[in-house]
Amino acid sequence: MRVLVGLSGGVDSAVAAYLLKQQGFDVVGGFMKNYVSESGTCTTYDDAQEAIKVADFLGIELLSFDMQQEYNDRIIQYIYDGYAKGITPNPDVLCNSLIKFDVFLEKALALGFDKIAMGHYARIVENLGQYKLLRGIDYNKDQSYFLAGLNQYQLSKSLFPLGNLTKPEIRKIAQEISLPNADRPDSQGLCFIGNVPIKQFLEQKLPKKTGNIVMSDGTIVGKHEGAWFYTVGQRHGLGLNFKCYVVKTDVITNTVVVGEKSHEELLHTSLIALDWHWIEKEYSLPLQVKTKIRYRQEPQPSTLISLKNNKINIKFDEPQRAVASGQVVVAYIGDECIGSGIIK
Repeated sequence: MRVLVGLSGGVDSAVAAYLLKQQGFDVVGGFMKNYVSESGTCTTYDDAQEAIKVADFLGIELLSFDMQQEYNDRIIQYIYDGYAKGITPNPDVLCNSLIKFDVFLEKALALGFDKIAMGHYARIVENLGQYKLLRGIDYNKDQSYFLAGLNQYQLSKSLFPLGNLTKPEIRKIAQEISLPNADRPDSQGLCFIGNVPIKQFLEQKLPKKTGNIVMSDGTIVGKHEGAWFYTVGQRHGLGLNFKCYVVKTDVITNTVVVGEKSHEELLHTSLIALDWHWIEKEYSLPLQVKTKIRYRQEPQPSTLISLKNNKINIKFDEPQRAVASGQVVVAYIGDECIGSGIIK
Protein backbone atom coordinates (compact mmCIF):
# COMPACT_ATOMS: atom_id res chain seq x y z
CA MET A 1 0.00 0.00 0.00
CA ARG A 2 1.36 3.40 -1.01
CA VAL A 3 1.00 6.02 1.72
CA LEU A 4 1.75 9.74 1.54
CA VAL A 5 2.75 10.93 5.01
CA GLY A 6 2.35 14.59 5.83
CA LEU A 7 5.83 15.59 7.04
CA SER A 8 5.66 18.87 8.94
CA GLY A 9 9.26 18.96 10.11
CA GLY A 10 8.16 17.95 13.61
CA VAL A 11 9.01 14.81 15.52
CA ASP A 12 5.48 13.36 15.50
CA SER A 13 5.09 13.15 11.73
CA ALA A 14 8.67 11.91 11.41
CA VAL A 15 8.02 9.00 13.78
CA ALA A 16 4.72 8.30 12.00
CA ALA A 17 6.61 7.92 8.71
CA TYR A 18 9.24 5.73 10.37
CA LEU A 19 6.64 3.42 11.93
CA LEU A 20 4.77 2.99 8.65
CA LYS A 21 7.99 2.17 6.84
CA GLN A 22 8.82 -0.41 9.52
CA GLN A 23 5.38 -1.94 9.01
CA GLY A 24 6.09 -2.48 5.33
CA PHE A 25 4.15 0.36 3.74
CA ASP A 26 5.48 2.08 0.62
CA VAL A 27 6.05 5.47 2.26
CA VAL A 28 6.59 8.86 0.63
CA GLY A 29 6.74 12.15 2.53
CA GLY A 30 4.64 15.17 1.63
CA PHE A 31 5.42 18.70 2.83
CA MET A 32 2.58 21.22 2.68
CA LYS A 33 3.52 24.82 2.02
CA ASN A 34 0.36 26.58 3.11
CA TYR A 35 1.33 29.90 4.57
CA VAL A 36 4.23 32.35 4.40
CA SER A 37 3.95 35.26 6.80
CA GLU A 38 4.19 38.80 5.48
CA SER A 39 6.02 39.71 8.69
CA GLY A 40 8.58 36.94 8.30
CA THR A 41 7.64 35.27 11.60
CA CYS A 42 6.38 32.07 9.99
CA THR A 43 8.45 28.88 10.40
CA THR A 44 7.68 27.45 6.95
CA TYR A 45 11.29 27.57 5.70
CA ASP A 46 12.70 25.95 8.84
CA ASP A 47 9.94 23.33 8.77
CA ALA A 48 10.73 22.48 5.15
CA GLN A 49 14.43 22.05 5.93
CA GLU A 50 13.60 19.73 8.83
CA ALA A 51 11.27 17.70 6.62
CA ILE A 52 14.05 17.30 4.05
CA LYS A 53 16.44 16.06 6.76
CA VAL A 54 13.87 13.56 8.02
CA ALA A 55 13.12 12.22 4.53
CA ASP A 56 16.83 11.83 3.79
CA PHE A 57 17.38 10.06 7.11
CA LEU A 58 14.49 7.65 6.51
CA GLY A 59 15.47 7.09 2.89
CA ILE A 60 12.11 8.16 1.49
CA GLU A 61 11.14 10.52 -1.29
CA LEU A 62 9.80 13.93 -0.26
CA LEU A 63 7.20 15.74 -2.36
CA SER A 64 6.36 19.40 -1.83
CA PHE A 65 2.88 20.81 -2.29
CA ASP A 66 2.23 24.54 -2.65
CA MET A 67 -1.27 25.02 -1.27
CA GLN A 68 -1.04 28.67 -0.28
CA GLN A 69 -3.97 29.73 -2.46
CA GLU A 70 -6.32 27.09 -1.04
CA TYR A 71 -5.18 27.87 2.51
CA ASN A 72 -5.71 31.58 2.02
CA ASP A 73 -9.15 31.12 0.47
CA ARG A 74 -10.44 28.52 2.93
CA ILE A 75 -8.67 29.27 6.22
CA ILE A 76 -6.98 32.69 6.37
CA GLN A 77 -10.01 34.56 5.09
CA TYR A 78 -12.24 32.56 7.43
CA ILE A 79 -10.12 33.67 10.41
CA TYR A 80 -10.23 37.36 9.48
CA ASP A 81 -13.94 37.29 8.64
CA GLY A 82 -14.75 35.56 11.92
CA TYR A 83 -12.84 37.93 14.16
CA ALA A 84 -14.16 40.94 12.24
CA LYS A 85 -17.68 39.74 13.10
CA GLY A 86 -16.80 39.36 16.77
CA ILE A 87 -16.66 35.56 16.92
CA THR A 88 -13.70 33.31 17.73
CA PRO A 89 -13.17 30.85 14.86
CA ASN A 90 -11.21 27.62 15.22
CA PRO A 91 -8.97 27.40 12.14
CA ASP A 92 -7.25 24.18 13.26
CA VAL A 93 -10.45 22.16 12.91
CA LEU A 94 -11.15 23.62 9.46
CA CYS A 95 -7.53 23.17 8.43
CA ASN A 96 -7.89 19.44 8.96
CA SER A 97 -11.23 18.97 7.19
CA LEU A 98 -10.60 21.44 4.34
CA ILE A 99 -6.83 21.33 3.78
CA LYS A 100 -4.98 18.28 5.13
CA PHE A 101 -7.78 15.78 4.63
CA ASP A 102 -9.24 17.42 1.54
CA VAL A 103 -6.76 19.26 -0.70
CA PHE A 104 -3.74 17.21 0.41
CA LEU A 105 -5.73 13.97 0.31
CA GLU A 106 -7.04 14.61 -3.20
CA LYS A 107 -3.54 15.46 -4.44
CA ALA A 108 -2.28 12.21 -2.92
CA LEU A 109 -5.00 10.11 -4.53
CA ALA A 110 -4.41 11.80 -7.89
CA LEU A 111 -0.76 10.73 -7.66
CA GLY A 112 -1.75 7.11 -7.10
CA PHE A 113 -1.42 6.85 -3.34
CA ASP A 114 -3.87 4.61 -1.50
CA LYS A 115 -3.98 6.61 1.72
CA ILE A 116 -2.49 9.54 3.57
CA ALA A 117 -1.08 9.44 7.09
CA MET A 118 -0.56 12.13 9.71
CA GLY A 119 1.18 12.38 13.06
CA HIS A 120 -2.03 13.10 14.95
CA TYR A 121 -2.76 11.58 18.33
CA ALA A 122 -6.03 9.88 17.44
CA ARG A 123 -7.27 6.47 16.35
CA ILE A 124 -9.44 5.15 13.52
CA VAL A 125 -11.33 1.89 13.95
CA GLU A 126 -13.03 0.27 10.95
CA ASN A 127 -15.93 -2.16 11.23
CA LEU A 128 -17.94 -3.40 8.25
CA GLY A 129 -16.99 -0.40 6.15
CA GLN A 130 -17.82 2.15 8.86
CA TYR A 131 -15.11 4.23 10.49
CA LYS A 132 -15.05 5.42 14.09
CA LEU A 133 -12.82 8.27 15.26
CA LEU A 134 -11.38 7.60 18.72
CA ARG A 135 -9.30 9.64 21.12
CA GLY A 136 -5.57 8.92 21.20
CA ILE A 137 -4.55 6.87 24.24
CA ASP A 138 -2.40 9.79 25.40
CA TYR A 139 -5.23 11.99 26.64
CA ASN A 140 -2.84 14.87 27.26
CA LYS A 141 -1.96 14.96 23.55
CA ASP A 142 -5.23 13.64 22.09
CA GLN A 143 -6.15 15.56 18.93
CA SER A 144 -9.54 14.03 18.11
CA TYR A 145 -11.09 17.43 18.93
CA PHE A 146 -9.34 18.92 15.89
CA LEU A 147 -10.39 16.00 13.68
CA ALA A 148 -14.08 16.07 14.57
CA GLY A 149 -15.02 17.62 11.22
CA LEU A 150 -13.80 14.64 9.19
CA ASN A 151 -16.28 12.50 7.26
CA GLN A 152 -16.40 8.79 6.52
CA TYR A 153 -14.59 9.11 3.19
CA GLN A 154 -11.75 11.11 4.72
CA LEU A 155 -11.35 8.65 7.60
CA SER A 156 -11.37 5.70 5.18
CA LYS A 157 -8.38 7.17 3.37
CA SER A 158 -6.35 8.08 6.47
CA LEU A 159 -3.92 6.47 8.91
CA PHE A 160 -2.87 7.68 12.37
CA PRO A 161 0.17 5.58 13.35
CA LEU A 162 0.64 7.39 16.68
CA GLY A 163 -2.83 6.84 18.11
CA ASN A 164 -1.77 4.00 20.41
CA LEU A 165 1.40 5.70 21.64
CA THR A 166 2.16 8.41 24.19
CA LYS A 167 4.29 11.48 23.60
CA PRO A 168 7.14 10.18 25.80
CA GLU A 169 7.13 6.97 23.76
CA ILE A 170 7.32 9.00 20.54
CA ARG A 171 10.28 10.99 21.85
CA LYS A 172 11.98 7.77 22.95
CA ILE A 173 11.59 6.19 19.51
CA ALA A 174 12.92 9.35 17.84
CA GLN A 175 15.97 9.39 20.10
CA GLU A 176 16.64 5.66 19.83
CA ILE A 177 16.80 5.81 16.03
CA SER A 178 18.61 9.18 16.12
CA LEU A 179 16.06 11.13 14.09
CA PRO A 180 17.62 14.49 13.14
CA ASN A 181 14.68 16.36 14.71
CA ALA A 182 14.31 14.13 17.79
CA ASP A 183 14.65 17.02 20.21
CA ARG A 184 12.77 19.65 18.23
CA PRO A 185 10.14 21.40 20.39
CA ASP A 186 6.46 20.87 19.62
CA SER A 187 4.92 23.58 17.45
CA GLN A 188 2.52 26.02 19.03
CA GLY A 189 0.01 28.52 17.67
CA LEU A 190 -2.30 28.41 14.68
CA CYS A 191 -2.19 25.54 12.22
CA PHE A 192 0.66 26.13 9.70
CA ILE A 193 1.11 29.73 10.84
CA GLY A 194 3.59 29.02 13.59
CA ASN A 195 4.47 30.84 16.79
CA VAL A 196 2.66 34.06 15.93
CA PRO A 197 0.44 35.66 18.60
CA ILE A 198 -3.13 35.83 17.31
CA LYS A 199 -3.30 39.60 17.84
CA GLN A 200 -0.15 40.10 15.77
CA PHE A 201 -1.58 37.87 13.04
CA LEU A 202 -4.91 39.72 12.97
CA GLU A 203 -3.21 43.12 12.84
CA GLN A 204 -1.96 42.25 9.35
CA LYS A 205 -5.52 42.71 8.05
CA LEU A 206 -7.76 44.15 10.76
CA PRO A 207 -7.27 47.83 11.69
CA LYS A 208 -6.57 49.06 15.19
CA LYS A 209 -9.48 51.06 16.54
CA THR A 210 -9.46 52.48 20.06
CA GLY A 211 -12.50 51.63 22.18
CA ASN A 212 -13.59 51.29 25.79
CA ILE A 213 -13.15 48.40 28.18
CA VAL A 214 -16.14 48.51 30.52
CA MET A 215 -17.62 46.65 33.47
CA SER A 216 -21.10 45.17 33.05
CA ASP A 217 -22.61 48.30 34.66
CA GLY A 218 -21.00 50.47 31.97
CA THR A 219 -18.13 51.83 34.08
CA ILE A 220 -15.14 52.52 31.83
CA VAL A 221 -12.01 50.85 33.24
CA GLY A 222 -9.62 51.02 30.29
CA LYS A 223 -9.00 51.27 26.56
CA HIS A 224 -8.38 48.67 23.88
CA GLU A 225 -7.19 48.67 20.25
CA GLY A 226 -10.16 46.91 18.66
CA ALA A 227 -12.91 44.66 20.00
CA TRP A 228 -12.16 42.03 17.34
CA PHE A 229 -8.79 41.33 18.98
CA TYR A 230 -10.46 39.88 22.10
CA THR A 231 -12.37 36.71 22.88
CA VAL A 232 -14.76 35.60 25.61
CA GLY A 233 -12.90 34.23 28.63
CA GLN A 234 -9.64 36.02 27.78
CA ARG A 235 -7.68 37.24 30.80
CA HIS A 236 -4.29 38.32 29.48
CA GLY A 237 -3.55 41.30 27.27
CA LEU A 238 -6.18 43.62 28.74
CA GLY A 239 -3.67 46.01 30.30
CA LEU A 240 -5.73 46.48 33.47
CA ASN A 241 -4.38 46.65 37.02
CA PHE A 242 -6.88 44.12 38.38
CA LYS A 243 -7.73 40.52 37.51
CA CYS A 244 -10.71 40.14 35.21
CA TYR A 245 -11.98 38.27 32.16
CA VAL A 246 -13.61 39.25 28.90
CA VAL A 247 -17.34 38.62 29.34
CA LYS A 248 -18.41 39.71 25.87
CA THR A 249 -17.38 41.88 22.94
CA ASP A 250 -19.38 44.12 20.64
CA VAL A 251 -17.71 44.93 17.33
CA ILE A 252 -20.52 47.30 16.37
CA THR A 253 -19.93 49.65 19.32
CA ASN A 254 -16.28 48.54 19.59
CA THR A 255 -16.72 47.72 23.27
CA VAL A 256 -15.12 45.02 25.43
CA VAL A 257 -17.04 44.05 28.58
CA VAL A 258 -15.07 42.51 31.46
CA GLY A 259 -15.98 40.92 34.78
CA GLU A 260 -14.84 38.47 37.44
CA LYS A 261 -14.29 34.78 36.73
CA SER A 262 -17.61 33.95 38.39
CA HIS A 263 -19.54 36.55 36.37
CA GLU A 264 -22.93 35.12 35.44
CA GLU A 265 -22.50 36.00 31.76
CA LEU A 266 -19.38 33.81 31.63
CA LEU A 267 -21.31 30.75 32.82
CA HIS A 268 -23.58 28.80 30.48
CA THR A 269 -25.88 25.87 31.15
CA SER A 270 -26.47 25.15 27.46
CA LEU A 271 -25.55 26.14 23.93
CA ILE A 272 -26.75 25.93 20.36
CA ALA A 273 -24.34 24.52 17.78
CA LEU A 274 -24.70 25.12 14.04
CA ASP A 275 -23.75 22.87 11.12
CA TRP A 276 -23.89 19.74 13.26
CA HIS A 277 -21.86 16.90 11.78
CA TRP A 278 -22.22 13.22 12.72
CA ILE A 279 -18.96 11.36 12.16
CA GLU A 280 -19.97 7.70 11.87
CA LYS A 281 -23.74 7.61 12.24
CA GLU A 282 -26.70 9.67 13.37
CA TYR A 283 -27.91 9.03 16.91
CA SER A 284 -31.40 9.28 18.35
CA LEU A 285 -31.88 12.19 20.74
CA PRO A 286 -31.87 13.00 23.60
CA LEU A 287 -28.46 11.40 24.17
CA GLN A 288 -26.11 11.41 27.16
CA VAL A 289 -22.59 12.31 26.05
CA LYS A 290 -19.54 14.25 27.13
CA THR A 291 -18.60 17.43 25.29
CA LYS A 292 -15.60 19.70 24.88
CA ILE A 293 -16.01 23.38 24.00
CA ARG A 294 -12.26 23.95 23.72
CA TYR A 295 -9.23 21.77 23.07
CA ARG A 296 -7.64 21.95 26.51
CA GLN A 297 -10.69 20.78 28.43
CA GLU A 298 -11.74 17.52 30.01
CA PRO A 299 -14.91 16.22 28.32
CA GLN A 300 -17.91 17.41 30.35
CA PRO A 301 -21.10 15.40 31.03
CA SER A 302 -23.80 16.79 28.73
CA THR A 303 -26.99 15.94 26.89
CA LEU A 304 -27.66 16.37 23.19
CA ILE A 305 -31.26 17.54 23.49
CA SER A 306 -32.63 18.08 20.00
CA LEU A 307 -31.52 18.57 16.42
CA LYS A 308 -33.35 20.58 13.77
CA ASN A 309 -32.04 22.06 10.52
CA ASN A 310 -28.51 21.00 11.55
CA LYS A 311 -28.80 23.06 14.75
CA ILE A 312 -28.27 21.07 17.92
CA ASN A 313 -29.24 22.01 21.47
CA ILE A 314 -26.71 20.87 24.07
CA LYS A 315 -27.30 21.04 27.83
CA PHE A 316 -24.43 20.78 30.33
CA ASP A 317 -24.75 18.88 33.60
CA GLU A 318 -22.68 21.66 35.22
CA PRO A 319 -22.45 25.28 33.97
CA GLN A 320 -19.51 25.85 31.62
CA ARG A 321 -17.37 28.97 31.58
CA ALA A 322 -16.52 31.11 28.56
CA VAL A 323 -18.55 29.51 25.78
CA ALA A 324 -17.20 31.37 22.74
CA SER A 325 -19.22 31.83 19.54
CA GLY A 326 -17.40 30.42 16.54
CA GLN A 327 -15.52 27.79 18.49
CA VAL A 328 -16.16 24.09 18.00
CA VAL A 329 -18.09 21.82 20.36
CA VAL A 330 -17.28 18.13 20.09
CA ALA A 331 -19.31 15.23 21.52
CA TYR A 332 -17.95 11.93 22.83
CA ILE A 333 -19.32 8.61 23.99
CA GLY A 334 -16.46 7.02 25.87
CA ASP A 335 -13.39 7.41 23.67
CA GLU A 336 -15.42 7.72 20.48
CA CYS A 337 -15.79 11.15 18.93
CA ILE A 338 -19.33 11.08 17.51
CA GLY A 339 -19.98 14.60 16.21
CA SER A 340 -19.20 18.29 16.20
CA GLY A 341 -20.67 21.71 15.46
CA ILE A 342 -19.93 25.44 15.51
CA ILE A 343 -21.04 27.25 18.66
CA LYS A 344 -23.66 29.90 17.86
